Amino acid sequence: MKRRDGELHRMPSESAFDETTPLARELADLSERKRRLASRTFPFPETTRIFTVANQKGGVGKTTTTVNLAAALAKHGATVLVIDLDPQGNASTALGIERRADTPSIYDVLIHDDDVAEVVAKSPEFETLWCLPSNINLAGAEIELVPMVAREQRLRTALDEYISKRAAEGDPIHYVFIDCPPSLGLLTINAFVAAREVLIPIQCEYYALEGLSQLLSNIQLIERHLNPALTVSTILLTMYDARTRLAFQVAEDVRTHFPTQTLATVIPRTVRISEAPSYGQTVITFDPGSTGSVSYLEAAGEIADRGAAHGH
Repeated sequence: MKRRDGELHRMPSESAFDETTPLARELADLSERKRRLASRTFPFPETTRIFTVANQKGGVGKTTTTVNLAAALAKHGATVLVIDLDPQGNASTALGIERRADTPSIYDVLIHDDDVAEVVAKSPEFETLWCLPSNINLAGAEIELVPMVAREQRLRTALDEYISKRAAEGDPIHYVFIDCPPSLGLLTINAFVAAREVLIPIQCEYYALEGLSQLLSNIQLIERHLNPALTVSTILLTMYDARTRLAFQVAEDVRTHFPTQTLATVIPRTVRISEAPSYGQTVITFDPGSTGSVSYLEAAGEIADRGAAHGH
């Protein structure tokens, strides 16, 4: 190295791809991970696994995690349905689904008893990836649900009917992922009642565990009164920055508190993951070889393996 004008300059003889450089190690690691993924298959669950992706804290990568896990599983041949239960409709956008106020949506299923089969749209991402889209009408649904009979069960009833029908036709749904709004209103309660599993994304930053005990006690309430089958099965660490001591510390804390639920895979903080939705894509199709895409594929593989192990 030579110092010139207060800067460090690399001598031409020093190769950026010297195997001892961090970049070279990172690239070698990534290609090894891709090789492992290319040679493996994901087992399908025996019965439909229904996840609600929840965290009352905003900005933890909830929608990003929903659409990328769904796309990763669909890429490996599973039939996957994403239910966009957030009035902002970001999951629908990321899956390339058009969202106009007059397009049939989850709102029509919840409020007007529309059949799910009439409303689901196929994502252009993968042949086996479906979305029950959201639109702006959903913003008023919280209020409209209040006087309804069995208002907490409406999503579950519609979803169970759709799943049974698909199974009877020999075209089963393997996974359902429900993306909820960050607040605990009737929409989120509908999601918790419809699901059997809760997946909690936790970002590896300050205050990561803040609000988590509140979320867990809300889940326990739902379990006790409305859905005894509900369980927190999966925790995924997101926005992991390997360069910081803090990220490592948060990951350790989460693993200590939730040793069996926390996936081994962590999702890194990368530009490609956050860029993909603005192109109406998931990172799985937007940049298939990126570290973000590989990480979500590995996390999806873990989820698939766990389901097979537990006889789902």
